[in-house]
Amino acid sequence: MKMPELLAPAGNWSCLKTAVINGADAVYFGVKGMNMRDSADNFEVSEIPVVMRYLHENGRKGYLTLNTVYYNRELKKLEKVVSAAKNAGVDAVICWDMAVMNLAEKAGLCVHISTQAGVSNYGAFKFYAKLGAKRIILARECSLSDINEIHLMAGADGLDCEIEAFIHGAMCVSVSGRCFLSASTFKKSANRGQCVQPCRRLYRITDVEDDENSYVLGKDFVLSPKDLCTIEILPELVGAGINSFKIEGRSRPPEYVKTAVSCYRSALNAIKDGSFTPEYAKKLKSELSKAYNRGFSTGFYEGMDDDWISTGPKSKELKVYCGDVVNYYKKINVAEFFIRSEKICVGDKILVYGKTTPAGYSAVEEIQIEHNPVDFADKGQRCGIKLPFFARPGDKLFLVRDSGR
Repeated sequence: MKMPELLAPAGNWSCLKTAVINGADAVYFGVKGMNMRDSADNFEVSEIPVVMRYLHENGRKGYLTLNTVYYNRELKKLEKVVSAAKNAGVDAVICWDMAVMNLAEKAGLCVHISTQAGVSNYGAFKFYAKLGAKRIILARECSLSDINEIHLMAGADGLDCEIEAFIHGAMCVSVSGRCFLSASTFKKSANRGQCVQPCRRLYRITDVEDDENSYVLGKDFVLSPKDLCTIEILPELVGAGINSFKIEGRSRPPEYVKTAVSCYRSALNAIKDGSFTPEYAKKLKSELSKAYNRGFSTGFYEGMDDDWISTGPKSKELKVYCGDVVNYYKKINVAEFFIRSEKICVGDKILVYGKTTPAGYSAVEEIQIEHNPVDFADKGQRCGIKLPFFARPGDKLFLVRDSGR
């Protein structure tokens, strides 16, 4: 059985490397000021060759997102970005603006149509395929049966065009992300990748005839959907004819990428070797719930149900900043940390990552101060802790704690 590609988000170098070492087949990334996740760190245009070299050396693909709204004044910059992408060997450009598609095709780049295009039927799918698109990221509003029908019709017509669909991550209350709430309230356009997510807030309603008479809107955040999580229905998605499984989250931290990619990689491996079970899916879902989430839903795949509104963050674990890596002794796999806050103890679960260092978890089995074993290290002290992964000076140390949720 040919398994779908596992496609991971990369908002920065740490997330990109985390995705690769945890089993992603490909990553999608953006350049600063030119994509739908402007709040992510993103990459400089000059970094695209370095990104693609790293991915290709590790046998992975890289897709550049050029999927926001562009104005006339930006077309010259777009040409330069597309040219840089071509020269760097980018495997595909994700877009929906016809100007971007035209530039990409002229440059000889593969085009993937963004979910922003809202393709939810075979007529639109066929139209973009005939224009030269090699993959289409279907609208979030498609059900499993919709996707399977498009897959079968494309096969019957012999279209050389793949299907991509989201399997995990944030869902927007608006139609495939097209929203004016952030722009009208904070002058930050969601369609320019600048959304400040006013929909994720808890709102108060006020009596227009009596300003002192107001109420918080119960337990729900009214405009904030739960996150998409398909781990329990993944075999059905594999059977629907989807070629690429996409994880949302270019604005989320490296530990989220690590958890999401590793869990879905494990699930896909289990489906491939026939060991996937509902019990295993529940175990993976429990692991996914440790990373940041707003509660889980299967979105539109099984038909939208009544239980899709979030009641706020639901992650079972929280990270608390503790200190920084001062030195790393490669021969003995020991990192020297300077503890800036939060006492660290033997038995604690820790998380370490940095600007270019992938996220890594470890249990603290021993702490040494000046080569002497101790039970804990306090604020202001330096200590040595053995790690099962590489770290760099300047990397951040976090304690991982139960959130109590």
